[in-house]
This record gives sequence, structure tokens and C-alpha cells, in this order.
Amino acid sequence: MNIFHREQRSLFGEILDWMLTPLLLLWPVSLVLTWLIAQGIAAKPFDRALEYNVGALAQLITVGNNQAQFNLPLPARELLRADDADTVYYQVLGARGEFLSGERDLPLPPEDEKTVFGEVRIRDAEVHGADVKVAYTWVRLPLPGARPALVQVAETLEKRSVLATEIVKGVMLPQFVILPMAVLLVWLALVQAIKPLNQLEERIRARKPDDLSPIDAQAVPLEVAPLVYSVNDLLMRLKDSIATQKRFLADAAHQLKTPLAGLRMQADLAQREGASADELKQSLRQIGRSSIRATHTVNQLLALARAESSGSVMPRHSCDLADLTMEVVRDCVPRAIEKYIDLGYEGTQPGIEGGQLAGNPTLLKELIRNLVDNAINYTPSSVDKPGVITVRVLADRFGKTLVLQVEDSGPGVPLAERELIFQPFYRALGTEADGSGLGLPIVMEIAHQHNAIVSMEDTRPGQMPPGARFSVRFFAESTGVAAGA
Repeated sequence: MNIFHREQRSLFGEILDWMLTPLLLLWPVSLVLTWLIAQGIAAKPFDRALEYNVGALAQLITVGNNQAQFNLPLPARELLRADDADTVYYQVLGARGEFLSGERDLPLPPEDEKTVFGEVRIRDAEVHGADVKVAYTWVRLPLPGARPALVQVAETLEKRSVLATEIVKGVMLPQFVILPMAVLLVWLALVQAIKPLNQLEERIRARKPDDLSPIDAQAVPLEVAPLVYSVNDLLMRLKDSIATQKRFLADAAHQLKTPLAGLRMQADLAQREGASADELKQSLRQIGRSSIRATHTVNQLLALARAESSGSVMPRHSCDLADLTMEVVRDCVPRAIEKYIDLGYEGTQPGIEGGQLAGNPTLLKELIRNLVDNAINYTPSSVDKPGVITVRVLADRFGKTLVLQVEDSGPGVPLAERELIFQPFYRALGTEADGSGLGLPIVMEIAHQHNAIVSMEDTRPGQMPPGARFSVRFFAESTGVAAGA
């Protein structure tokens, strides 16, 4: 039952509801129980008075002339009639059931009730249309074969009802004052208890926009500490993300500055006076080369941003990794031919069972293209000694994995730099290859989006040049290998 209903859920309101709702529901139950208890309490003194009167009347029964006799003195008679609130009746029956004194119409006890001498019993009855309480007892008479005499005293219930009402009033009337005070005290207690949350809110609101330091979890209640820890974890991740973005933007600006400066310088050279036609053509070629480099850098930045923003909302489809790989290899063949590089594909063929995985085909092609472009950029090649690049897709049915490999005959990567090459804008030292330093970070990010692992090793360990083999391993949850196992 939600007494304090609100459009938006409130922690304060929820606690107040759960505390006050039972209180307000139990209050009517308390009224009923109090009335029933008051009835019992009010009846006890009057029942004892009836028992005393029955015992007193029983002592007035005598035996004379071989029969039971009853003589009620006038003071005792007046005592029975002295109450103005209730009417008191009495009845005395002799050994043969004959009427000796009192009220003739007073109802008799139940016939099947067992007779016990000297015990006073109380029952409810009705006399002249009014409810009464009857106390009665059986008296043994010293007559041979005589039945016990019966003495009954009955009283109407007016005094009992009045006393019960007074008890209920005395108990319940203070509750009409106590209940609102209890509600007020509960409300004040909740206000006081929830103050730490308000103080936490004020501390957070008072923070500067660039303040991402952790919130002090020691200054909040124990129950709120897990929430503060979660917020602190979010702040730390947000701080790391902002730092990464700032570093990325700074590196991107630095990388774009070089080709743009070259464009400006070559444009100035082309506009100088006395420049020959050959010098003008050379400047235009440099302008073209710088624009291509700038365009490539921008495209790589966009690819990396697209890969990082895909996250959990990345649309996934069933993709044939061999088909995607062969398509990328065909697109890269003209560039490889220009550099006299032998580029080829081997391994699983398209359409073979076990070569499928659930992923984003656009991002997967971007991953493959960056690995192949990286191999083309860093593989030395000439007409006399062409370089070799081999792209493979291998399906491991027993290991339930799908592996993409791109290996080359280039100089490889020193052990000290194998982790650094996956950082944005890092380029291996001692190379003159043209690139932006974003290809391998893009590969790493897209692999992460597909729960894959990227590794790098030498193609020919111990030989010169050692070559490089990049492997991307896709596991069973994202592949179709298990179905063909």
C-alpha cells in the first residue's frame, strides 16, 4: 500500500511509506483489541461481586421440618436492590426444585451441565429482554435423597459497558495525540537520517566541472559507501578517458601539423618569383604528396574514432572471414605491385564451414586492411629482391578458434617496441616508411570490439631480416567454428 504516492520514486518517501503504513494499518486493530481487553477487565470486579452475593445467599438456606427454607433479611434484600445503574435479580430453588425466593422467570442452567457442589459458575443469559450475567451455585442439603438447592444471582451489563468504555477512552484518547506525534517524530528522524545524502549532493554540486577527484567515502553512511565507490570508479574511468582524448587530440594535431606545414611551404615556393617550370612541378608533386599524407592521417583518425565508438551497440552479422580477407587482398594487390611485393593469400577458402564469425564486416575489413597496409609499408622490396607478404585465415576446429595471420619478410619489430607499436602515433625507430602510426592501434581496438587477441612474433626467428607475423585470434563465442567441429 503506497499512501504517499509520487510521480517519481523518492527514497525518503519509500522509507516513510514503509514505516507509517503498518503503523496506520495496525491502529484500528489496536482499537479492536483494546475494546476486547477492556471488556474482560471491566467484567472481572462485577463477576467477583456476583460470586460473593451467590455465596452469601447460599449460606441463608436452612433445613426445617424436613424441607429447605430460605429467609432473606431486609438489609440483604435492600443491598441487592441498591444499584441504580443495573438491575439485580436472584433466585433460590429448593431440594425438589420448588421456588423458595427471588425472580421466578430467571432462566435455569443447562440441563446437561454437571453439578458440582460449592463451585460458583458464571454464564450469559437474558431476562425480560435484557442481557445479563448470571452467577450460580448448587448447595448440598442434609436431607435423605434430596436434590441440591440452586442459588442464582443475575445482573444487567450497564456498569460493565460503561467501565469498558471508560477504559477504552483512557487508553485510546491519548493515542490520538501520540499518533500524530509519532508520525512527526518519524518524519524528523528520517530528515535527520537522510542529511548525509543531502550533504553528499551539496559536495558534488559544489565541485568544479574539471574536478574529477574521488569522493571521500569515509564521510558517508556505510549503506551509501558502495554507491560512492561506484561513482569514484566512474570518475576515474572518465578521467582516464578524458586524458586519453586530450592526448589523442594533441597527437593528432601534431601529426596533421607536419603535412599542413609542408603544403604551406610548397605553396609559398611555387608562388616565388623566378621559379622555373621544373621547380613548379616539383612543388606541386610535394603538395600532392603532403595532401595524400594528410588525407590518410584524417582517414585513420576517423577509422580509430569509429572503432572506439562502436562499443556494445556494434551491429553484428555472420561474416565469412576468408571472403573478407580475400577481398581486401585483391584491393591491395595494385599497391603491392607498385612496390614489387609478392602479396598472396592461403588457408581457409570462402564458404567453408567453420570460417564464419559474428562481427561487423566494415570494421573487420578495416582491421585486415590496416594489417596488410602496415606490412606493405614496412617490407623492403626491389625488382631484384622482392618482398613477400602472406595473408592466411586458419580455422582450428579443436581449439574452436579462427585465426587471421599477416606475415612479411621485413625487418620485424624489436622486443622492446612490440607493445609500443600498438599505441597511437607511435612509429618504429630507424624506418623511413610513410604512415600515421594509427594502423595497429585501429587493429587493436577493432579486435577488442570482437573479443579477439592480437599477437606479434618473428616470421623467421634468428635470421636476418626476421620478418613479422601479426595474428588475430577470434574465439568460439564469436565464431562459427564450434558448429563445424
